[in-house]
Parts: sequence; C-alpha cells; structure tokens
Amino acid sequence: MAKQVATKRKYPWTKNIDGTRITLRLMTADDKTAVLEFARLLPENDLLFLSFDITDEAFVESWTKRIEKGNWHTILVEANGKLVGHGSLMQTEQVWSRHLGEIILLLSPEVRGKGLGSILAGELFVKAEELGLQKVVARMAAEQKGAIQVFEKLGFKIEALLADYVIDRHDKTHDLIAMSYDITGFTEQ
Repeated sequence: MAKQVATKRKYPWTKNIDGTRITLRLMTADDKTAVLEFARLLPENDLLFLSFDITDEAFVESWTKRIEKGNWHTILVEANGKLVGHGSLMQTEQVWSRHLGEIILLLSPEVRGKGLGSILAGELFVKAEELGLQKVVARMAAEQKGAIQVFEKLGFKIEALLADYVIDRHDKTHDLIAMSYDITGFTEQ
C-alpha cells in the first residue's frame, strides 16, 4: 500500500452528521467562557478522572496559554453553534519523552456515538504527525470501560495498568490504564 502524506487541515470546517451541523475549529483564548460552560454541564462521572480540572477558570486560562505557546493543540466541536466537545493533544515537556503526545477526547453525552471521537482522533493524529511525534498516549481509570472501548476502536492498545495510581474528587483511588497509538503507522492506514 502506498504511503499517504498527511496534509495540514484548514480550520474551521463543517460537516453534517445525522442531520446536525458540526463545526471543528481551533481553540483560542476567546473560548474560555464557552469551555467553562461546556465543562460545567458535563456529568460528574466525565469529570472524575480528568487529570486537569477543566471547570476551573484559572486552569482554562493556563490551557489557553499552553495553546498560544504551541505545547497543546485543541480542536473544539460545535453543534449548531454550541460547544459540545474537544479533542486535545498535549506535548510532553520531559526531554526523554519528547516523541510522545497525550490525547484527551471529551464529548457531551448528546453527541456521543456519532463518530465524532473518531473524527477528532484523526485530526489529532495528523497534528501529531506534523509535530514529528511517534506515539500518542491516552490515560484513563480502569473502570472507564466505555472510554477504553472507544480508544480500542481507534486502534489504541493497552500498555500498562498502574494500581491505585489516580485519586478522584472524592479521595477514592483507582487503577490507571495507559493506552497508546503508533503514529508512525497512521499514514499507512
């Protein structure tokens, strides 16, 4: 199979999915309020295991600063003009893991199961390849079976199980699953 060359995406772009107009665009500092509103409307279970508190205004401000520096790349998903999700690719700051990026996909319950997670992941895989990353990692609590299945469908493989590695907002510990996707093989698919 001939190797395809990933091309840089132009944002924003729009697509109709199940009769809903979906727009993907890059996050900017102007999106702080919309991101906070989106995060604060998510079910508690969606927030329990995030490594960052996306409902906190100070964190969202630091998030936008990381985007401006080029360390983080976030694609927002809007449905009919309302923010309904995001996909983020974070580059590690450690020298020894500079070939890695971490991915987070988060969608509102009303737009799940429509293929948006796959679309976002594909966009982030292209960005990871542009950045010269070799592997993308996703981390989640072991009991997040739905999230694990989503990432497995995207081609991620479980690489590690770390016992009692994360603690939730209620001070209960949970096992952490680390999954990865080999970007070097992405364009051959």
